[in-house]
Amino acid sequence: MPSATGSAPGKLPFATGSAPGKLPFVVWVLAAGTFLMGTTEFVIAGLLPEMAADLNVSVSHAGLLITAFAIGMIVGGPTMAMATLRLPQRHTLIGALTVFALGHAVAALSTSFTVVLTARVVTALATGAFWAVGFVIATTAAGPAQSTRAVGAMMGGLTLANVIGVPIGSFVGHYTGWRGPFWALAVLAALAAAFVGQFIPRTEQQAEVSVRAEVRALKQGRLWLALGAAVLIMGGVLATYTYITPLLTDRAGITASAVPLVLIAFGIGALGGTAIGGRLGDHRPMVTTITASAATSLILLALIPASNSPVAAVILVFGMALAGFTVNPVVTSLAVRFAGDAPTLTSALTTSGYNTGIAAGSLVAGRALDSSLGLTGPALVGAVFAALTLLPLIALALRGTIGPSRVVAHHTTDTASEPETADATATTAR
Repeated sequence: MPSATGSAPGKLPFATGSAPGKLPFVVWVLAAGTFLMGTTEFVIAGLLPEMAADLNVSVSHAGLLITAFAIGMIVGGPTMAMATLRLPQRHTLIGALTVFALGHAVAALSTSFTVVLTARVVTALATGAFWAVGFVIATTAAGPAQSTRAVGAMMGGLTLANVIGVPIGSFVGHYTGWRGPFWALAVLAALAAAFVGQFIPRTEQQAEVSVRAEVRALKQGRLWLALGAAVLIMGGVLATYTYITPLLTDRAGITASAVPLVLIAFGIGALGGTAIGGRLGDHRPMVTTITASAATSLILLALIPASNSPVAAVILVFGMALAGFTVNPVVTSLAVRFAGDAPTLTSALTTSGYNTGIAAGSLVAGRALDSSLGLTGPALVGAVFAALTLLPLIALALRGTIGPSRVVAHHTTDTASEPETADATATTAR
C-alpha cells in the first residue's frame, strides 16, 4: 500500500515527505483519532447530572467516571506501549479503535454504574495505546524541526473535541439521554478504525530499540521535570472543568441548555492554546510554559469570586483553557526529545502524566465540591495545581533544555519490500 504521505521508495513509509512547512498527512489522520478519544474523555463533564440521575449515584460519585478513564490511561499508556512495541503500528491503532468502539457499546447498553465504570477503564486502555503509538508516528513523520508542531496538531484533535465533540455530545445527551452520545462514539470509532486501516501504511514493524533501552531513557532528570509539569497543569485545568456544569448552572445562573455553548468557549480556548504552544514551543519553550502556567493559576483564582456573573464566568472559562492548553504541546515535545533513541515509552508516560493530573485533579476537586468550599472548591484546587506547575518548569529552565536529540525511527518493512530504516539525527538548542 502506498504511503499516506506519498513517500518515495527507500523512505520511511510515513516519513517527512510533505511540502516544506506542511505537516505530513498521516499527522492529520492521527489527529482525527484523538478527536474521538478526546470527546469521550471530556463529554461526561457536560452530562454529569443526567448520568448521575440515571445510574442512581451522586454527581460527585459520577465524577469517578472521568477519574476512572484517567486511571485507565495512566496504566494503559505505558503498559500497552511496551506490549505493542514489536507489533505493526497500523495493527495497534486499528485494534485500539475497535476496543474503544466495543467499550462504548457495552456502556450504552448497561444500567449498572459498575459496568459503565469498567467499560470506561477498558476504553481508556485502548486510548492509551492509540496515543502512545500515535505520538511516535507523528513526531517521526514530521521530523525534528517540526516535532512540536506535529504534537500540537495531534493534540489539536483532542482540543477540537472540546470545541465540537463535547458540546454536541452534551447537547444531544440532553435530548436523547447520555446513551445517545455513547452510541455515536461507538459507531464513529468503528468507522475511524476502517479509515486508519486505509491511510496508515501496511508495515511489518520491528523495534530498533529494546524494552531495556526504553526504560534506560527514563533516567534523565529533565524528562521527569517535563512529565511533572504535564501532571500539574492538566490537573489544574481539569479539576475545574470536571465540575464546571454545576458551577455554571447553580452559581453563575446559566441554564442547562446553554452549558454546551460555554463548553464550546472552553474548546475554542483549548484549541487556541494548543496552537499557540505548538507555534511558540519550538523557539521559546520555557518562556511560553512558565507564562501560561502563571496565567492559568491567576485566571482560576479570579473565577472564584467572578463566577457569580455569567459573562465573567464564560470569559474566564475560555481564558483557563487558552492558557492551560498552551503548556501541553511544549512539555510533550520536550519529553519525547529528552528520551532520545527510545521515545515510545516516554510518549506513553506523557499521556499517563496528563491523565494522572486529570485523575488527581478531579478526585481532589470532587472532595472540595462536597466540602464547605462548595461550588468554588474545584476552581481553588485548580489554581493550586496550576501554581505548582511553575516548580518543575522553573527547575527545567535553570537546568536548560539544550542538548542532543537523536530520534531513531523504528524499523519498518513494507509488505512488498525489504526492511528499511530511517535514522534522523538533530541537535537543537532550546
